[in-house]
Amino acid sequence: MTDLIDVRLDAESLEGTESVLSGWLKQAGDPVRAHEPIAELETDKVVVELAAPADGVLVELLKEAGQEVLPDDVVARIRTEASAGECPESAETSVVVAVGADAAATPEQRPRLSPAVRRMLKEHQLNSSDIDGTGRDGRVTARDIERHLASRKTAKSAAVGRVAGAGESRRVPHDNMRLSIARHMVESLMQTAPHVTAVFEADMSAVINHRRAHKADFAARGASLTVTAYLLEAAARALAAVPEVNSSWHDDALELFDDINIGIGTALDDKGLIVPVLRRVQDLNLFDISAGLDLLTRKARDNALAPGDVRGGTFTISNHGVSGSLIATPVIINQPQSAILGVGKITKRVVVRELDGDDVIQVRPMCYISLTIDHRVLDAFQTNRFLTILVETIENYK
Repeated sequence: MTDLIDVRLDAESLEGTESVLSGWLKQAGDPVRAHEPIAELETDKVVVELAAPADGVLVELLKEAGQEVLPDDVVARIRTEASAGECPESAETSVVVAVGADAAATPEQRPRLSPAVRRMLKEHQLNSSDIDGTGRDGRVTARDIERHLASRKTAKSAAVGRVAGAGESRRVPHDNMRLSIARHMVESLMQTAPHVTAVFEADMSAVINHRRAHKADFAARGASLTVTAYLLEAAARALAAVPEVNSSWHDDALELFDDINIGIGTALDDKGLIVPVLRRVQDLNLFDISAGLDLLTRKARDNALAPGDVRGGTFTISNHGVSGSLIATPVIINQPQSAILGVGKITKRVVVRELDGDDVIQVRPMCYISLTIDHRVLDAFQTNRFLTILVETIENYK
């Protein structure tokens, strides 16, 4: 008797904003053993190996390399029991062709490498035999290559430091989150989008006065009223007026999103940065936004965010001013989005205002607000119009 078993991706394995099938390690018709890796998936934070749940034959592949995989998606099917004996000899195993020096090895000697790993080896001109593999049976993973590259750069820097007489030092290995953030930032800034930043200045008096008048009421109803909530509401209004900012670039078209899903950059002390997403902000009032922010922030700080909490963002706000900076540029775009809003520290500054036809010097709580754009998508017109609407909303808040 034979059984068909669905192979699914456990929702808890998704630790990033999206999961994409980077390649199959086995092909249809291949025999597989329980717990043997059959595919490799990538998120923006982790590389996930998908293992066979039982011994049998891989009879059907339901996802192709490059396709997104959602929690509980059936990606393959395995036939168990007698099917293993019925498998033709031509489908005994899947041999992955290595690059560089590995290509000269016999099939028995070659390590199994995923397509993503082979691309990285080729890009950095590396030999897999020089890298300590931490995958099953010593297989080299993308994380292993990243650590190898990082250690090589660190060693080179350390050597320079010793020559220069820098004295004693210590090396702190990067954790997976820091490596993922670094890779994501480099890809966004250097390899994907031409970044351009525009900076406006906003008078925060109206927001501060409104918050002072309603903070206690919000707290009594169970929500903390923060300046960030006002920024989300103003950003949603500006995004609705300039929909090109709420978009994603494709080589053949610009994808405009109907929903405004705003990610909020949240620092986890010295552990890194995560971006939980508040969905459909265009349908939320200030209280709903505040309550949603409370929940996401609490879950982020408690390390309790679910995969769905960090996926699907169409725009991001980085409130870097909470740590003291006035301006940060460029604030790196959270790919594949088209723009990111940077908000500096609110400080009292002397400004000149016109009052009854005369210039008057006043002290006002001011804030620099920047929009970093993907210049493939947006030009100065859309950028400045977006910032104009956002600043006007903030300065005239009632």
